[in-house]
Formats: sequence, structure tokens, C-alpha cells
Amino acid sequence: MTAFAANSILCRLALRSGAIDPASFTTARMLSGAALLLVVAGVRHAWLAPRLERRGLNAAMLFVYAAAFSFAYVGLSAGLGALVLFGSVQVTMMAMALFSGERLPAWSWVGFVVSIAGLLVLTSPGLSAPPLWETGLMAMAGAAWGVYSILGRGNTSALLSTASNFQFAAPVAVVVSLLAWRELHLTTIGVLLAVISGAVTSGLGYVIWYAALRGLSATSAALVQLTVPAIAALGGALLLTESIGWRLLASGAMILGGVALALAAKQPRSATRAQA
Repeated sequence: MTAFAANSILCRLALRSGAIDPASFTTARMLSGAALLLVVAGVRHAWLAPRLERRGLNAAMLFVYAAAFSFAYVGLSAGLGALVLFGSVQVTMMAMALFSGERLPAWSWVGFVVSIAGLLVLTSPGLSAPPLWETGLMAMAGAAWGVYSILGRGNTSALLSTASNFQFAAPVAVVVSLLAWRELHLTTIGVLLAVISGAVTSGLGYVIWYAALRGLSATSAALVQLTVPAIAALGGALLLTESIGWRLLASGAMILGGVALALAAKQPRSATRAQA
């Protein structure tokens, strides 16, 4: 979750300062992630990943999430962006989990509601008159990430699956950058932030996430991600000189407490597990 929060901070830092355009940020992020995973997995094995996994939908969802995320953060505040993104993630993953047969005990629903309330406390200053286009893009990013996470629960190898996804997504990102060449804007710091986001907090972070997904129910995987906005807000306060006030402390306690309550509740056995 810390890696996910770091992606938000890196993206906000790069795009809000105008250090790079969103298409280039996405492309550098996907290319650097693919390159690092080639090295980590070993070139021979990583290049076999597409044949071994054959999960084109996973890669498509990864690209949709990354591209929509970058373009949305051009016009959204950090708080509103977090609310839309993770609200969309929760709706998508919970709906897919319930449809597949998973059921939440009553205390888990209580924890879920408390965590959502914490998100509202954290992001309420940005809830007035949100820009429609960017809000829609961030909701799309959240839905894509939710599907990507559900699909990842069926991976056979977290490393090869993630390497495969990045290999498929990177060329598509390059095409988008070529189509948006008129908006091209690159600086050294912007590219560096995108590479760190792609190689470390995305590439390696998503390998860890895919490995963790094998031991989580779909609803647990959805709930645990509610911690990301609180972590991102704290990181923004520490690294981007944003102030730490009562709102951050209260919302963080609500989000983390709600997630702890939901995950501590005894989970009933699923009727059927979500299939990738």
C-alpha cells in the first residue's frame, strides 16, 4: 500500500509542477517497469511471460489505469482524486466479489462504512464542483485497477505475470504518446520521477501486490486498499510540505481502524472464489 501511495505522490509532484506531460509520464512509467522486470525475472524468462500467462486483459487494465490516472491528476485535487479513485476501486471489487459468491459478515460491513467515512473526512474540502472530465477519468482508473486486482488473484507467478502485463502495456503507452506528440513536454526531473514510479513503486510494487493477492479474498483485497489515501496524504504532508491537521489525523484513524475492524471479522467461506 505504501508503494501505491508513493505513485500518487510521484505523479502529483511531476504533473502538478509541469515537469512532464501525462502521456509521457505514463509511457516512461510503463517502459521503466517493463525494463526492470526484464532484469529481475531474467531476460529469457521474462520474454516468455506473455506466452506463459496469456492474460491480455490484465495488461489492458494496467494500461487503462495508468493512463487515466495520469491524465486525471492534471485537473483534480489530491483529496478528490483519492476519493474518486479508491471509491471506484471499492465499488468495482466489492461488486465482483459479491457476484462471485463472497459474503461479508456484519462487522466487516461496519468497518467498510467507517473507512469510507474516513475517506470523506479526508477529501471533503475538494468535493465542490469537481471537473467532470478528470473525475470520469479517475473513476475509470479505479474501475480498471479493481478489475486488474481481481484478475491478479489467479496468477501463477507474480513476477512473470507482472512482467507480462508491463510488456504488453508499454507499447500501447508509446502509441498514445506519439498520438499526443503536440503536448510533449519533458524535463529531467519529470522523467526521473516517472522512472522511479514505473520501476520501483509500480514494477516491484505490483509484483508484491500480485503475490499478496493469492492469499486474500477479493473483499479483503478491496478493503486493505482503503489505507492508501491516508498514507498518500501523510506522505504529501511530509514530502510536499502539505500541512498535517486534525482532518488528516482523524481520517487516518477512521480509515485504518475501519480496515482493521473489517479484516479482523471472521470471514465466511466463499461460495465460489473469484476467477481470473
